Amino acid sequence: MYAFIENIRVAVIALQMNKLRAALTMLGITIGVAAVILLISAGQGVSAFVVNQFSSVGSNLLITFPQPDKNSKLNPMTMKEVKALSDPLNAQDVSYVMPMMLVTMSAVNEGKEMTPQIQGVTPDYTNVLNRQVVNGRFFNQTEMDGQERVAVVGQQVVDRLFDGASPVGRNIRIGSVRFQIIGVLNVAGQASGDAVILVPLTTAQARLGGKRDVTGEYRVSFVMMQARDSDSVESAVKQITRTLRQARDVKAGDKDTFLVISQGSVIDTLASVIGLFTVFLGVVAGISLLVGGIGVMNIMLVTVTERTREIGLRKAVGAQNRDIVIQFLMEAMALSLVGGALGVLIAAGLVGLIGSLVKTLPITVQLSSVVLATIISASVGIFFGIYPAQRAAKLNPINALRYE
Repeated sequence: MYAFIENIRVAVIALQMNKLRAALTMLGITIGVAAVILLISAGQGVSAFVVNQFSSVGSNLLITFPQPDKNSKLNPMTMKEVKALSDPLNAQDVSYVMPMMLVTMSAVNEGKEMTPQIQGVTPDYTNVLNRQVVNGRFFNQTEMDGQERVAVVGQQVVDRLFDGASPVGRNIRIGSVRFQIIGVLNVAGQASGDAVILVPLTTAQARLGGKRDVTGEYRVSFVMMQARDSDSVESAVKQITRTLRQARDVKAGDKDTFLVISQGSVIDTLASVIGLFTVFLGVVAGISLLVGGIGVMNIMLVTVTERTREIGLRKAVGAQNRDIVIQFLMEAMALSLVGGALGVLIAAGLVGLIGSLVKTLPITVQLSSVVLATIISASVGIFFGIYPAQRAAKLNPINALRYE
């Protein structure tokens, strides 16, 4: 134990004798560790942000949209299939079924114009997507059945077309059709969720260019559904698949002409992709650690040359090769660990700054990142310090004492 403490003391003294050189050597390790922690923390923060955004909609959300058949023909979904899915006998584990029709048109109010997402939806919209109306109300089934020209808008539409003032009771023109705004949605936290105008599906089909298939059924862009709970998602997917294969007359052995995806699978996929990207960024940042490690090796080789007589003297008074190796390894590890500690502090400061500037990004320095940085720093010191240490240990004591 005494020898270990003595080696640490000698290593600290050696570093203090060449403060500028030691500081410049540690700089590479500091930058590398700071970069690794910062990028990993940023990746984890982005992953948490994306997952939270999607999770706010609910993990039991299901989306169904058409896919090309075996002849590469795309058959859009229709209200006939929506009715089949809405039948509790066909899909017992589905609570809500909401078809959606997307419309591309500009919206105008008193000379101001924008092109938001115009969606024809049903009154179940708020239940399926967990959205709330913060001003006014949502349209009801009576207005849906009567093809009323009413609309609910997102906050970006309010800001762009009404300068932030309450639009409830005022009119807005979509294409050539005038609608009365009856409600404003809560802020979704995403541009796509706030730049939206919702109108009754029947109104969109009748007045905003709804198309029919050869049987006369209105088409829809896709269908959003909500399973009874998160445990019912798999069974709901099976029921939806069976119902749609029957409704779309898909023959046995043929591939589905539709795709059913769950919100949970989307979240898992996104988390995996972001996780791989974070690892990639960490590896790229780790290259700077490699450069810093080469700097440590270079300085330690110079140190061995400068202290050749000291090494010879220590060997002459009985120091073993092991003692020389440990001494120089301690010095290399001291450089790496101090540099790593400074890197952790710098990364923590930068993460705090980013967190204060970007309030919506939940970015923090994880304990696992600090532990990883410490392990990497120590490993760099050992890996790049072992060659200079062995070279010092192999010096002939007689030749070392004669070294000028």
